[in-house]
Amino acid sequence: MEAQFFKFLKIVGVGFKARAEAEGRLLFLKLGYSHEVELAVPPAVRVFCFKPNIVCCTGIDKQRVSQFAAAVRSCKPPEVYKGKGIMYVDEVVKKKQGKKSK
Repeated sequence: MEAQFFKFLKIVGVGFKARAEAEGRLLFLKLGYSHEVELAVPPAVRVFCFKPNIVCCTGIDKQRVSQFAAAVRSCKPPEVYKGKGIMYVDEVVKKKQGKKSK
């Protein structure tokens, strides 16, 4: 399979990790929940983890690669107060100010 389209996802947060198994067919995510999130990768997409916090979705169909990357991102979308969660590498999360003290 010759990969032409890529989507890189960055996982931000203490203890948040990802690992790919079964030759890019399964993706396991540790996202601070009581369980590990397991995602089955569609046939036209492959997943690689370069580091525990960088996930690469690749394939020959742009729509399927983007759709799977969006499904991974929806497991823990970026938070606006601390900036934690799963985001695209080129995505910028604008942070909110939070509570003001007197």
